[in-house]
Parts: sequence; C-alpha cells; structure tokens
Amino acid sequence: MSTATHSDHLLLSERIEGRLQRGELTPLQVNSYKEFLDEVDRDLFHHRVITSNAYTRWFQHGEATDAELRHFVQQFSVFSNQFLVAALLRVIHAPTLEQARAAKEILMNELGVIYHRPDSTGRRVEAVDDEGKDREGDPELVSTEGTVDGGTFRFRAAHFEWLLAVGQGIGLTYNDMGQRKHGRPYTLHFCNELQHLYGNENGQVSCGASFAVENWAAAGFWQELEDGLMHIKQTRIPHLRLAFFTWHNRVEAQHAGHVMEELEEVFFAPDFDRARFFEGAHGALEAVSMFWDGLEMDRTTGIVD
Repeated sequence: MSTATHSDHLLLSERIEGRLQRGELTPLQVNSYKEFLDEVDRDLFHHRVITSNAYTRWFQHGEATDAELRHFVQQFSVFSNQFLVAALLRVIHAPTLEQARAAKEILMNELGVIYHRPDSTGRRVEAVDDEGKDREGDPELVSTEGTVDGGTFRFRAAHFEWLLAVGQGIGLTYNDMGQRKHGRPYTLHFCNELQHLYGNENGQVSCGASFAVENWAAAGFWQELEDGLMHIKQTRIPHLRLAFFTWHNRVEAQHAGHVMEELEEVFFAPDFDRARFFEGAHGALEAVSMFWDGLEMDRTTGIVD
C-alpha cells in the first residue's frame, strides 16, 4: 500500500514507508519529504509543457501533412540521438554508484540493451505478427520491465534505429536524421541545455533535470503523438512504422520510477540542496518548452525543412 501525499500525482513509496517502519527515517524527515513532493507537484508537474503543449495537442488529431510529419520526425530524431551525449554525461558525473547505475539503466536501454526480468529465464517468447510488433514492439527486441543488468544487447533494439524505421516510411534516410546539422536552433538549444543540466557535474542540478525530463516524458505527450501517428497510419500511410512511439509510450513510466528512486536517495542525503535541484528541474522544463514551442511556431508560420 502507498500513502498519498497532499498531491494527487506523487505517492509516498513503499521504500520510504519501509525505512520509516524500520526506524531508518524519522516521522519529521518523512513529513519534510512529503512537503517537498508537494512543492515538486506545484512547481514542476503543473508546468505548461506538461499541462498544455499546443504542438502535441494539435498533432494528436493526425492532421499533419507529409511535409509537417517529416519536419517533426527529423527534429525529434536530432533530440533523440543527441540525448545520448547528455545521458552519458549523466553517468560520468553521477555522485554515487547507485545514481550511476540508475543513469545507466536509461542510457544502455537507449543504446540497445533490452530490459531483462531476472524471473523470466527460460520463458517462451510468444509469436507476434507484424502489426502487433509495430503496435507493442517486437518481443525479441523490447521489454518494458526489468533491468539492463543481464539484458541482451542488439543493434536493432537501439531506440534510434526504431526512429530510423519511422523516417524510412516518410522518405527520410539515415543521412537525414539525428545529426546536429539537421537541427533547428530551438532543437539544438534543447540538446545543449540537456547536456548542461541533465549531465551537470553538480549532482543536485543533474538530479533535478533528470527528474523533470523523465516525468515530462511520462506525463502523456507520448500518447498524443501515438494517437496522431496512428490516425495518419490508418488513413494515409499504412506502411508507417510506429514502434518507436508506441514503445516509448509504454516504457516511460519505468524511467520515471528510476528517477523517483534516485530522488529519494538524494533528498535524504546530508548535502541535499533544494535550490540547486529546482534550478536543474526548471531549466530542463524550459528547454523542453522551447523545443515544442519551436515546432509549433514552424507549423503556424509554414516553415518546414
């Protein structure tokens, strides 16, 4: 059982409740953590990029033209591929081994290490048809549960390779995707800020940025993208491959869970700096906002590359 804080979004985890029952944390410490979670909810979870993203709200209707769709996928591919740099910096600058491992869960899965469930050894993988693979992900290449520790690496399981498959269906090639030279100024700003904040040498700043980015990713924009792409696939481009988007829509809650565990560890450390945490979190959400605002401006002004 989890005890809710005053926030409707964040729950006091069983890990914290267990530490309280074992006497590892005092009621005063836990109450302070609850108050902190309420502040996180007010200041972060109600940010406009989470509650009111104009671009993804429009995209959800599936009305993007072929040119608008190519523009979106190209810009998203730059962010997605360049995120690897920020994720590696996050691992390198992690202040503790535990935080380094939590960061590796995300980085290594992005690169193609499939999540492994320790209790799944010897389980038979059910056959899935091509349509099911595109909707839910190829069971040979994806999993939404477990850990990269003991997982299998496959080139085709790399997230960027799935995104390449999306691009191929709309006329984009490997040479059109993922590189900084393809990025609009707002996309490059987003990438730069992620490297600066998400991969920051200050553990408080990077933790705040990581927490904000992963919870933004788990807050629903993937569903809006999936809805729009599914409509386009069903009405105009039946060969469009969507596994990159459908899988991310299902796995981001696990990523958010990893950063919540990290947040618990960081908060109760003697050197926790609330101001630096929120510095990283606010900066990351503003960078996310600039990316989506840029796409929306390109759309409304008719700029497509």
